[in-house]
Amino acid sequence: MVSGEDRILNKTWHHSKFSDIKTLVGLKEKKGLKISLAFPTLNEEATIGKEILIIRTELKDRYPLLDEIAIIDSSSKDNTRKVAEGFGARVFVSKAILPTYGSFRGKGENLWKSLYALEGDIIVWVDADISNISPKFVYGLIGPLLEDDGVSYVKAFYERPIRSGGKIAPSGGGRVTEILVRPLFSLFYPGLASLVQPLSGEYAGRRKLLEKLSFSVGYGVELGHLVDILEMEGIEALAQVDLDMRIHRNQSTSDLGKMAFGILNTFYSRLEKYGKANISAKTGLRHISLERRETEHRLIYTAVPPEERPPMLEIPEYRAKFYK
Repeated sequence: MVSGEDRILNKTWHHSKFSDIKTLVGLKEKKGLKISLAFPTLNEEATIGKEILIIRTELKDRYPLLDEIAIIDSSSKDNTRKVAEGFGARVFVSKAILPTYGSFRGKGENLWKSLYALEGDIIVWVDADISNISPKFVYGLIGPLLEDDGVSYVKAFYERPIRSGGKIAPSGGGRVTEILVRPLFSLFYPGLASLVQPLSGEYAGRRKLLEKLSFSVGYGVELGHLVDILEMEGIEALAQVDLDMRIHRNQSTSDLGKMAFGILNTFYSRLEKYGKANISAKTGLRHISLERRETEHRLIYTAVPPEERPPMLEIPEYRAKFYK
């Protein structure tokens, strides 16, 4: 089902194409859809209130594009949940959702559990650390799903300023994408290589698709989704939208290494799942980095969970709730 590299480019738009929010609301009501927005959070008290306020004011109070706004929180130690509730969001603690299935720390875990907690036919996920948040981060992702019934999953892309030496360069983010993910896609899934930012934290999808996907609990969730969708639905199901610029916290090289480790785990699992490679050797379970201490280097071991959650459609409690 893999198509040519140019197929994604045919479904690449600028957010301004979808800026007529009244038209989007009309499409949503005509099609009888509910739309949910969720922020996966962990200690985001500094930014989550502004994000909720700006999105809620424009896309829920002024124009009823969103039916619910929620956070799925990984047991934050700061006031994230209190702030979110104060600004009108529904607040869920990840470990309290489907508690009989246990809980993992990770963004993918929060996204997976949000499928059970939220009511929408369309689910939008937006990161909670965006300092230049605006409604386009949401309506830009919803627009293609309302206007094109053939689109099932929409990724955001943008310029990503990066801080270096106390200064901010206008671009340079997305380092893991350019040095790891795009080369891997070029080798095995060239159709996905034309996604500008496959690891972007903002995306939206139809429940009917999302409930069929496995979710890596950690860093590999975005890559896993893309490969699964490509294999299951074909590249025609994917679209991407330009949101201009996103300003957020930049991660250290050490943290990016851990991210790459988790992404590689997920990618190897997909190669085996779809018969593209056979990894016979047992892979390591910990990321190994080096820390310099004066004249010596010290090994640092970090466990990066390889666990994956099964498609939500396989969970009996989910079927009982949504398929009565």
